[in-house]
Amino acid sequence: MLKGTFFCIDAHTCGNPVRLVTSGHPQLNGQTMSEKRLDFLARFDWIRQALMFEPRGHAMMSGAFLYPPCSSDADASVLFIETSGCLPMCGHGTIGTVTAALEAGLITPKIPGQLLLDVPAGQVRISYQRDGDKVTSVKIRNVASFLAIKGGEIDVPGLGLIKFDVAYGGNFYLIVEPQANFPGLEHWTAADVLRWSPLVRKIANQHYSCVHPLDASIAGISHVQWTGKPKTSGSDAANAVFYGDGAIDRSPCGTGTSARMAQLYARGDLKVGDRFVHESIIGSQFTGVVEAATEVAGIAAMFPSIAGWAHVYGANQIRVDDADPYAFGFEVR
Repeated sequence: MLKGTFFCIDAHTCGNPVRLVTSGHPQLNGQTMSEKRLDFLARFDWIRQALMFEPRGHAMMSGAFLYPPCSSDADASVLFIETSGCLPMCGHGTIGTVTAALEAGLITPKIPGQLLLDVPAGQVRISYQRDGDKVTSVKIRNVASFLAIKGGEIDVPGLGLIKFDVAYGGNFYLIVEPQANFPGLEHWTAADVLRWSPLVRKIANQHYSCVHPLDASIAGISHVQWTGKPKTSGSDAANAVFYGDGAIDRSPCGTGTSARMAQLYARGDLKVGDRFVHESIIGSQFTGVVEAATEVAGIAAMFPSIAGWAHVYGANQIRVDDADPYAFGFEVR
């Protein structure tokens, strides 16, 4: 029996995929996008699995649905889907979604050049640049970001003692800087990142608890960020973000860049107004700025912005038929 047909626009943000699903939106219960996210996961997660996993997707695949706004002042709402689940916030996904939606005429901004979007993590403000029909850049003023754990330590079998911080930038990131048992990203291969990240994340989650103080549905370390020296001219730092069960972000990672800036801000290495250019594992760049100081439930925090670009490269129609033994996807680990 045919379960659904989904029209999609495919794009990439600085190298990482974004699949904007333009049809087949399930009706979701809830007043906020946080509540709608939980309802989607409870009742419609088969859609995410079918569209993100193989054979219709791959380990790095991520995407989004556009919904009407939840707030009276917003232009639209976004539900993020990817192989790891439905993220509270996704920076590269927002840049790709905004680019694809504007170029396809799916969003009409209340104020030209600006958007206000409801996402599960809260609200994000968007400014964008156009050259004719093409969106050339998107800047996100992200949700309040903060350092959650300072000076964590775990013993990783085969690797040794790893010291880290955990910061929130829309998701919780375990951030590993160069140290005795990690020489820096420039000395590691992608295979090293894929080998050690699942174990580091698993052990860290066993020993440390991360829960957003204003939304208990945002909990747990979901991403591991390895840092090092940049290779691209103009970059301040490089990173590789591991997510899902076997993915490395090809973009510099928007919420990861926000988390990294929150960590650096908390220890005084960045201040309000400072610019931070972050480089991905393939050398693409996001430009971050510490926009303003704030607090989250009494925790010192900051508002980061992230700017980048996306390119639309195609459109497709995906049919999900449960007569197909792989209708709901699979992963090879």
